[in-house]
Amino acid sequence: MYGLVNQAIRDMICVNHGQEAWDRVRQRAEVKVDRFQGMEPYPDDLTHRLVMAASVELEETPDALLRAFGEFWVTYTASEGYGPLMEMAGSSLPEFLHNLDDLHARVGVNFPQLVPPSFDTEELGEGTMHLHYHSQRQGLAPMVIGLVEGLGDRFDTPVEVEQLACRRDGADHDVFAVRYDEPADPP
Repeated sequence: MYGLVNQAIRDMICVNHGQEAWDRVRQRAEVKVDRFQGMEPYPDDLTHRLVMAASVELEETPDALLRAFGEFWVTYTASEGYGPLMEMAGSSLPEFLHNLDDLHARVGVNFPQLVPPSFDTEELGEGTMHLHYHSQRQGLAPMVIGLVEGLGDRFDTPVEVEQLACRRDGADHDVFAVRYDEPADPP
């Protein structure tokens, strides 16, 4: 993963728990650097070690941490200069979710080694869709739940996310039911 992800994990821990907690996480994960270069690729194992170490140090499950990280990621990336790209991806939650692959393609221009996930949306009716998540990386489904919840906040759209199928349980990809309040038409 790119350093931007690891730096966001660091910043989330520092913001919510302080520098000392980050130092303990870093030490437990056997990571020597304090800050990560956003445009530099790092081994996925390093990110995994950070999550597992944070889970122990902060006494939270890895799934809970990844979910919180997904929410944090939405505001973090917008504040790190990716806000305009995010704005191009859509002006509502369903539009944004539908355009996630296009967003990743645009981001990939700056990150040539990016191996992004792929998302498909399936509209089921007013305020309901299924979000299909395909990734080479295992175990990040909780982050997707947090991302969708964070996007709900971004678009001021109440949202509920329920995982329907899980790779961890043998499915070929993860599937989420996304229920959201349709924005009211302007008067």
